[in-house]
Amino acid sequence: MKYYIIAGEASGDLHGSNLIKEILKEDSGAQIRCWGGDRMAQAGGTLVKHYKDLAFMGFVEVLMNLFTILKNFKFCKADIKEFKPDVLVLIDYPGFNLRMAKYAHKHGLKVFYYIAPQVWAWHTSRVKTIKKYVDKLYAILPFEKAFFAKYDVDVEFYGHPLLDALSNYKPDMPFLITNGYAATSSDPRKIIVVLPGSRKQELKNIFPTMLATARLLPEYRFVVAATKQLSATYYQSFLQDYPEVEIVYDHTYDLLSVAFAAMVKSGTATLETALFQVPEVVCYKGNALSYRIARYLIRNIQYISLVNLILNKEVVKELIQEDLNSTRLRSEMLKILKDPDFRNNQLLDYKCLISLVGEGGASKRIAASIKDEFYR
Repeated sequence: MKYYIIAGEASGDLHGSNLIKEILKEDSGAQIRCWGGDRMAQAGGTLVKHYKDLAFMGFVEVLMNLFTILKNFKFCKADIKEFKPDVLVLIDYPGFNLRMAKYAHKHGLKVFYYIAPQVWAWHTSRVKTIKKYVDKLYAILPFEKAFFAKYDVDVEFYGHPLLDALSNYKPDMPFLITNGYAATSSDPRKIIVVLPGSRKQELKNIFPTMLATARLLPEYRFVVAATKQLSATYYQSFLQDYPEVEIVYDHTYDLLSVAFAAMVKSGTATLETALFQVPEVVCYKGNALSYRIARYLIRNIQYISLVNLILNKEVVKELIQEDLNSTRLRSEMLKILKDPDFRNNQLLDYKCLISLVGEGGASKRIAASIKDEFYR
């Protein structure tokens, strides 16, 4: 079979790579053309567009980059037409992917949507588009199956794909030992991991507050979990005044495996941190106008972090917009660092979370389902 897969950000690249691995186990002769990142390319996909050229976050940012986005639509349609895939697999990234679903459906392609758009939060009208143009939807949050079933959408929940990523993870002990992060380290300070996001605008809005907070907690060892998708020069533009803060590239899971606590930008990383059972404070600050528009449109949910959304209560503190400042962040960090009862309650809630997100093997089951649905 010939697969065309579109992911538009780092988390989609991670889940897309695990899906590609399972597709190739199901069908060793599969041809896979994809939009995504380095992980999807390493897994066996032919990379057409990198997500770092696609990730525009926020209403204002989308408007500013509208010409580029329209060019990407045109290119994608032409590339699909030339490749002639059997199926189109869409991973999250709904603003782009739902338009491609419509195009593919009209041209007779089977369309599978992996990681359902969060229409339960806002833009419920998109459910009609999904129902009309998507042959099968794969949800990754436990409450999504019931939500989409109400609209008679063909949906399956096979568990959260992060469980696959974690099950494949093995600690890089030479890295941990060499850098003094292992239990045998002579440095007695507990490690706090800083996860500021993978987009430039995220770092610009969030990272300075995280760094200022690190300076207010000098008894801890702060380590930034960075990605090579952003240049070292860009990170250093923030870190140059904070020599006490360490930075490590592409070792997020290794750092989480030894962390005592974390400061985390809202997104998939909040769930990853919880699955590693690391107490955390969630941070988010965006373009002021984009945030106001979002708050006006999103009225159906109380929380922004996946941990709180899944458990439907405040388990991890969310510091959003004006609430995200070094004074508030330090105060919330001290609760998970110094208050044993507060810390243990969060860890107990994490155990409930883990029981809800399903079992590992989601990528394998989805790969098999796509093939079965195509031949049905």
